[in-house]
Amino acid sequence: MQTTVKSPITFTGCGLHSGKPARLTIRPAMAEHGIWFRRTDIEVGDTMVPARYDVVRQSPLCTTLVNDAGVTVSTVEHVMAALAGCGVHNALVEIDGPEVPILDGSAAPFVRGIMQRGLRALNAPVRAFEVLKPVTVTMGEAKATIAPSDIMRIDFHIDFEDAAIGRQYKSLNMANGSFARELCDSRTFCRMGDVEKMQANGLALGGAPGINAVVFDGDKVTSPGGLRHADEPVRHKMLDALGDLALAGAPLIGHYTGERAGHTVTNQLLRELFATPGAVRMITCDAQMASRLPGHGLVWDEIPAVA
Repeated sequence: MQTTVKSPITFTGCGLHSGKPARLTIRPAMAEHGIWFRRTDIEVGDTMVPARYDVVRQSPLCTTLVNDAGVTVSTVEHVMAALAGCGVHNALVEIDGPEVPILDGSAAPFVRGIMQRGLRALNAPVRAFEVLKPVTVTMGEAKATIAPSDIMRIDFHIDFEDAAIGRQYKSLNMANGSFARELCDSRTFCRMGDVEKMQANGLALGGAPGINAVVFDGDKVTSPGGLRHADEPVRHKMLDALGDLALAGAPLIGHYTGERAGHTVTNQLLRELFATPGAVRMITCDAQMASRLPGHGLVWDEIPAVA
């Protein structure tokens, strides 16, 4: 059955790019509501922003949603990954500013908050999008493909000049709690050479190496405390991909492969998938099918205690 959170969960912090304080609350919602954001700091006009791929404003560094009135919510990928990875289908996410708090740079704080509250089953079956034929998007050296599969699987390849990152590859079946166990504590990362450029352009103003981001410089990890996983960068890319794919509006059953892909490429892939006749269909999940979706089989003791 569809789910929502049992009671409201609040998170406070600052935006990674804006540096502004942010307070976010995930609230229960009824069946068929889906995931919506609401800007509580705006008193007049349309403050509701759907968590949907077709309202994404293109940005290489984060995923930003914008409604018809021009109201935005940015850096939604980590909380969306947590909701998808915990199997939450319906929620109202209230936020008092334009950017989701970065917390520790991963999705682990959101996952632990959601699972501490627990989920409530609703009186409606889970529906999912089943991929029926392969779709690929290529942008320069970046490429993403979604192909038919009987499970939700994510494969990711990255290749960076920095020796501390280098080439990394990982593949995961996203059921059986693998998101929480394998990916959710992996933090956002960047290269030292990009930090000053971003800050000069008014971005990464809330970044704090070792606190909410990992910074690499050639063959060195400059962030205090080092890495949580030897391959933390590719794991974080997979986390981002799950969050961006969650903007389909329902769980996806398909095999996603990303090669140097980022937010823009994954969003373009969803747009192409839904624009391609016969490429995807919505199905109602029985218990066996639902057991293949992200969030199924999540065990509290397997959630990393780093948040």
